[in-house]
Order: sequence, then structure tokens, then C-alpha cells
Amino acid sequence: MTSEVSLDRILHLRHIDQASGIGIDVSGLGFARADFDALTPRCRIAFAEMSELEAGAIANPNENRRVGHYWLRTPELAPTQEQHLVTDMRTRVAELARRVLAAEVFPPRGGRYRHLLLIGIGGSVLGPQLLADALGDPDAGLTFDSFDNTDPDGMQRLLRQLDLAATLFVVVSKSGSTKETRNGMSEARAACTRAGIDFTRQAIAITGADSELDGLAKTENWIARLPMEDWVGGRTSVTSAVGLFPAALLGIDIDAFMAGARAMDESTRRDELWNNPAALLAAAWLLTGDGVGTRHMVVLPYRDRLQLFARYLQQLVMESLGKELDRQDNQVFQGLTVLGNKGSTDQHAYVQQLRDGRDDFFACFIRVLHDGDLTAVEVEPGVTSADYLQGFLIGTRRALSERKRPNMTITLPRIDAQVIGALIALFERAVGLYASLIDINAYHQPGVEAGKRAATKALELRARILDALASETTSVGDLAAKLEADAETCLLLLEHLAANTKRTGVVADGGGYRRK
Repeated sequence: MTSEVSLDRILHLRHIDQASGIGIDVSGLGFARADFDALTPRCRIAFAEMSELEAGAIANPNENRRVGHYWLRTPELAPTQEQHLVTDMRTRVAELARRVLAAEVFPPRGGRYRHLLLIGIGGSVLGPQLLADALGDPDAGLTFDSFDNTDPDGMQRLLRQLDLAATLFVVVSKSGSTKETRNGMSEARAACTRAGIDFTRQAIAITGADSELDGLAKTENWIARLPMEDWVGGRTSVTSAVGLFPAALLGIDIDAFMAGARAMDESTRRDELWNNPAALLAAAWLLTGDGVGTRHMVVLPYRDRLQLFARYLQQLVMESLGKELDRQDNQVFQGLTVLGNKGSTDQHAYVQQLRDGRDDFFACFIRVLHDGDLTAVEVEPGVTSADYLQGFLIGTRRALSERKRPNMTITLPRIDAQVIGALIALFERAVGLYASLIDINAYHQPGVEAGKRAATKALELRARILDALASETTSVGDLAAKLEADAETCLLLLEHLAANTKRTGVVADGGGYRRK
């Protein structure tokens, strides 16, 4: 009797999207169906606001910007001019990728391109990284590497491993002035110069029209320039040229990927909570986090191909939902913290805390039914490694439920381009709906911009410090007072300058600093 009641509860608190085969099971969160049903009026408002966005309403009043990543999958929903831009982008991406893979576009020294180095930051790289890891096949296209930081050691270590003469460089920046991307491009260009290679003849730009990068690529006659529209945000750019072009170069079926995203968009336009997987996911976040994100979401995908998914979600979810103010400028401090790695690795890491430690999270298991087209090795009679992986997932899920630790499960039928497209679209829509439910703007990022401005000021102060230092030792306090600057920032900059004396000429001397 108990097992029958339990099964009935599970079936009552799960939804399987017929188009994608993706299932969502919220039975482990500790809420009844009635708790979800009570959110129906709020969901109706969110559905209406989402319809307005897709119709071209202004999403970000501060920048007078619309949100058009849904148009990328369904251009007929877009205004007439944007329809043409989307179809033209898709055509140009597919044709240029075909020409590269067919060696019609080839390196100046001959042969064919074998490596792709993507240079960007944030959403310009996270989406392609996820697609490369989840779907890439070295036998089907180019091998993939990326610059996603402004760490010279990391970049130069990677550059030393590449055959630069057979590497295609793809530089991504919507504004064209992103400093991290500029720095990565400069490192790659310098490495090419040292190797006697003309970087510009092996480079492609993905950027906004008339941006600094667009102008540079045009002036230097790069191979090609692909568009990134103003109405596509970085964290939702994976179905634009930003994600599609690298994916196509890797031999990924981008038509299937886009078909999966389009089908999920259709499923998540339904105005019924229990027939809309994104609405169900958003409602689960709302209930579990008391409407203010009190619990972290620990994402646990049980397949190696999805190990970057939690990292991808960190930007999509946290940059979209981490806001100080609501849409009426009330101070609310909203957010949803995303953590995670992969199963069953986590069973030997932080699952111990999830079960026995702080009760400040909910787990989001991601389960894959089909094991892939692999030769099944029996590690025990009748049992494969994949069976063990499923067993560990089920066991961990049960162990958390026994301790009443909230958890939910997303089930994927398999891992392929169509399902991954649907999975990404599911979370994109869930973020948008959840933002409406909690009355925040998901489509701007003032905190990120504040960090950029602070970094610019720190670099300006660095230049002033270098100008102010003389051969006589000066204390940090005296220097900060002279420059009318923050003493701690001066200290941090001076420590770095002195650690690189050979390049900067700055020396730490007792309690102060001087120039050599």
C-alpha cells in the first residue's frame, strides 16, 4: 500500500514533455500539487509578459533593448527586419562552416584547418564550451580549445600546445571592446607573429555591426565577420552565431540543435503550469527558495558529457536573477545560487554535506536514460558501468529524500544535439518566467558593469602609481594620500607590481616601495 501511494504521488508530481522526451519530477521537493496550483494566477501574468517579450516589447528599459534569442529559433515571430537578419545569419554560418570543413577555406600555408581556438569571455564562450564537451566529436570536425580568461599563463600554455599554422581563430565580442577578449586576441596574435604566421589571415570575428572588432576585422581583411545582434544577450547567445558557428565547425548537427530548442520553445509557451515544463521548473524554484532564493541549487548531472552544464547555468541563472532591485526599484536582493559538478564524482565529494550537513540547498539531478552507442562491457555478470551510474543516481536521490533534503530530477531520453538544444531552451525560459514571478528584470546586469568600471579605475590608478613612484622608498599610506586613492587598492597593486620587478621596475623595500 505504501509503495502504491508513493508511486501515485510521483506520477502526480511529474511532467514529461512529449516533443523532447524531457521529464521533470518535483516529487522530492516536499510540496503537494496544490502548492504548485496555487501559483497559477502568478504564472498567468508571467505567461503574458513572456508573450509580450517575444512580440518585441522592451526588456531592458535602461538600454532600450529587446530580447530576441527566441527569434533565433522561430524567426517568423520576429519583426520583419529581424526575420531577415536571423535567416541570413543561419545561412552564412552554415555556408562558412561547410567551406572550412571542406578545406575551401584553408590556412595560408596550405592543408586544412584542424583546430579551432575560440577567444571570448562569459556567455561568448560558455555556450560553445558546453556544446563542444557534450556533443563534440574529433572525427567529425575541428578540435576545440578556448580562451575564457585574461590569464597570460593559461593562454600561453595552450598556445604552446597548438599547431598555430592549422588553427582557425574565432574572436567573439558583441561590443567589440571587451578587454578580456582583446587581451586574448593580442596573446594569440603575438604567438602567431613569433611563429611567422599572419593572424589576420586565419581569423574570423563574431561581433556587433560597426563595433571596434568589426572595424578591425574589416580593416585587416580577416576571413569573415559574422553578426551578433544587439537583441541577443551573451548568456542567451548559444543559438546565435556565437554558438552555432563553433558547433558547426565541430561537426555538430546545428539543425537538430535548433530544432530541439524550437520545439521546447513551443512547449514552454503553453499557459498551463502542469503542461509547461519551464513553468513547472520556475514554480519549483519559487516554492523551494521561499520566493527569494533561500536555497542553493546543486546541479548533479550523471553523465560526463554534461559536466559543464552547472557552469553554464551559473551565468544563465545567476547573472539573470541576482538583482538588488525589483522592477519597482524596491531593494529585494534576489538570486538563485547554482553549484554543481557531476555524478557520481560528487558522491565522493560534497554529497556527504548534502545529506548530513547544512539544509540550505535543493538538488537538481539530471538523469540520462540511453547509455549511448557504446560497446557494453559487463563489469559484473549482466551489469555495465552505465547500470552502476544509474544505481548511484537512484541511491543518492533516495539517501537525500530519506533525510528530507529537497531534490528534483530532470530526465533526458538521451544526449544528442536535439535534446541538448531543448535542455538549454528549457532553462532559458524557466529563468524568464521565474524573473516575472519574483518581479525582477532578468535581462540586465548592473553588477557586472559595476565590476568592469571598478577594474578600469584600478588600472588607471596603477598607471598613476607608476608615474608617482621614485627611487626613494615611499610607504603605501603616503602614496595613497598623495594620489588621493584607496590605500588597500594601492597595496594590492603595489604587491603585484613588485612581484614582477623585471617587467615593472618596482621593488618592495622594507615597509614601502620604490622604482629601480
